[in-house]
Amino acid sequence: MFERLKQKYREFREWQRRPHQVKPLSEEEHDCATCGTHFAGNYCPRCGQSSTIGRYSLKRALLLFLDVWGLGNRGMFRTLRDLLLRPGYMIRDYLGGMQMAYFPPFKMFFLLAALSVVIEGGVNIHMENRLQQSAEKFEEGFKMSHNGESIDEVRKQKTDEGEKVAFDFMIGLRDVVKWSNDHPTAVSLLWLLVFSGPLYLFFRRSPNYRDIRYPEFFVAMVYTTNMMSVYTIVCGLFCLGNSTQAACMLLSIIPLKQLSGFSYRRTLINIVTAFVLLIVTIVFLSVLFGIVMGYIG
Repeated sequence: MFERLKQKYREFREWQRRPHQVKPLSEEEHDCATCGTHFAGNYCPRCGQSSTIGRYSLKRALLLFLDVWGLGNRGMFRTLRDLLLRPGYMIRDYLGGMQMAYFPPFKMFFLLAALSVVIEGGVNIHMENRLQQSAEKFEEGFKMSHNGESIDEVRKQKTDEGEKVAFDFMIGLRDVVKWSNDHPTAVSLLWLLVFSGPLYLFFRRSPNYRDIRYPEFFVAMVYTTNMMSVYTIVCGLFCLGNSTQAACMLLSIIPLKQLSGFSYRRTLINIVTAFVLLIVTIVFLSVLFGIVMGYIG
């Protein structure tokens, strides 16, 4: 039994590393139903229509319905499967030129972001609108901490100029958090742009990809974000809680490890170091901005 499991695992590992295999070209001859071209193969060389066009089935009708939302493409299902089972190797194949086999990363990013908003907005097993709940809890927390008074009333009570500046900063932070809750897609894209910079410094030279360029690494990070979005969407659909969704974020180490060829330990160290570097940079720029604004004021 144990030997059989080891054999299955070895076969799975071989499948993970093996690039997508394209179906062999058919030698059967056809007459295209659209343009009338006589050809041999799977697709018409003139208009691109498949040679397997036939009568409608329930499966084909469903795929056409999904295609309206960008999901009917076979590449979407293959991409979802590979992002869950072999994410880093799939990203390597895509960056290596195998782009027709997989769903485009940015299109997938926005589709998953829209689906996430729908699920957080109430389409889940408990029918909970967690976006609205989050906003209400934030407002309630602010009112409770200030005895139910409005922002203007609280600010009028601040006599010291320093207290007013600190209060305005807190209100600005509150508005940023509220805006982030209202625009999760923009926040995700902004975080990608910010975090991929320092992360690239630690992955631009790796055993499996010794000369990866920043645009290529950014595409890899988009796919990595898509993988994490799939996990968080599933958790959100079944209302598994924020702690479970946060745990899913740790899975980002898998695609980076498979893509780079580093060990899990080295990959984790690189991610943590890049995150610390980003935080230090943000704090430094914030302090510098405060000094400059104080000098100008």
